[in-house]
Amino acid sequence: MAQVTLNNVTKRYDDIVAVDDMNLEIPDGEFVTLVGPSGCGKSTTMETVAGLTIPTEGEIYIGDREVTNLPPKDRGIAMVFQNIALFPHMDVYDNISFGLRLRNFDKDETDRRVDRAAETVQMEGMLDRMPSEMSGGQRQRVAIARALVREPDVFLMDEPLANLDAKLRVHMRTELQRIHRELGTTIIYVTHDQAEAMTMSDRIAVINDGKLQQIAPPLTCYNEPANQFVAGFIGSPSMNFLRGTVGGNGFESEFVDVQFDPGAMNVSQDEPVTMGIRPEDVYPTDTAGSVANPTTEVEVTTDVLEPMGDEIFVYLLLADEAADTDLEDPGAGGNQLLMSVDPASDISEDQTMRVVLDREKVHLFDAETGDALEHGLVKPTGTESPTGTEAEGDD
Repeated sequence: MAQVTLNNVTKRYDDIVAVDDMNLEIPDGEFVTLVGPSGCGKSTTMETVAGLTIPTEGEIYIGDREVTNLPPKDRGIAMVFQNIALFPHMDVYDNISFGLRLRNFDKDETDRRVDRAAETVQMEGMLDRMPSEMSGGQRQRVAIARALVREPDVFLMDEPLANLDAKLRVHMRTELQRIHRELGTTIIYVTHDQAEAMTMSDRIAVINDGKLQQIAPPLTCYNEPANQFVAGFIGSPSMNFLRGTVGGNGFESEFVDVQFDPGAMNVSQDEPVTMGIRPEDVYPTDTAGSVANPTTEVEVTTDVLEPMGDEIFVYLLLADEAADTDLEDPGAGGNQLLMSVDPASDISEDQTMRVVLDREKVHLFDAETGDALEHGLVKPTGTESPTGTEAEGDD
C-alpha cells in the first residue's frame, strides 16, 4: 500500500491539453474516484499513474518513489479495465494466476495467492470453470482477482463496471466496497457515472477539460460545490440554474426573486450571479410546511412529468408561453425549473400552481467564472457559515 502524489502533471498531444497542471495527493488506503464527462482527462490521468502514458510535465510518486518514467511493471500497481479480457481457453485458476506464472512464482506461493484472491471475490470452488460458463459479474470478479494476486501498492480501475447491466453494476459496487474494506489498499477509480463515484468513494476528484475542479468527500461536492460545473455535474437530476443580479433585497431575476441580506454574504450589489437550486429543494406550496426559510411564492405551469417510482420529476415553466422554453437545456439559466415531488402528489400536466424554494439550499455562483460565492442564503438556526470547500486546479 502507498500514497499516490501527482505534482503539476500535464499531458499534451500536439495542441490538445488532455491533463492540465494536475495536483493530487491520495493518502495510503484511500478510495478516490476520478469523475467527469467523456473526454475530460480522467482516464489519461490514470494512465500517467499506471505508466501507460508519460506526462509532458510534472512528477508522479507512489509512496516515496518517483515513478514518472518507470515502466508499469516496476510501479507496484495493478489495473482492472472496462474490457474484462479474460483468456477464453483458460479456466479461472489459470486466468488469475497467469501473471504470477509469467514471473516464475513457485507453485505453493501461486496457489496461496490464487486461493486468497478467489476467497476475497467469492469465487472459491469455481477455479476450474471456463469464462464461457460464467456470468458477466463472475467474469468481472475474476478480472479483479487477477489484479489482487499481484498484491500491489495501488489498484487502478478504469470503468470496470461500464459493460455490466444496471442491476449487476449495483451489486458489483457493493462488492468493490467490501474488497476495499478488507484489503485497505489505495484505489484510484475512473468513471463517468456519478452514482458509482458518490456511493463508493472516500473522496471524489471532479475533472473537466483536463483541470481538477474539486476534490472532496462526495457529500461535500454535493452540498458545497466549488463551482457551477461541479454543482451541475454532481447530482441526478442536475441542479437548476437561473441567471440574475444581486439587488438590495437579494437575488433578482426575470422570473424568481430570492430574499436575503447581501451585506451578510460574499456578494456585491448589482453583481451578476447565477442562482442554483436542486430539484428536491423546490416545493409545491401545499407541501412546503417543513421548509423553515422559503422564498416568496412563484407561479409556474407544469410541463412534463416523469414518474420514477420513488419520486416524480416535474418540469415547471416560469414563462407565460410554453414556446419560450429552452428544451435543450432545462433549468440552466432560462425559464424552466425541475422539481422532484412525492409519487403520491396530485400534479398533472398544464397545471398552474405555486412553488417555493428552500433558501437554506440556494447556491450563488459568479456569473463569469462560475466560482461558488455562497451555499445557503439563510443559515439554519444554530449553525455557522461554511468554511469553504477543498478545491484545487481551477486556475
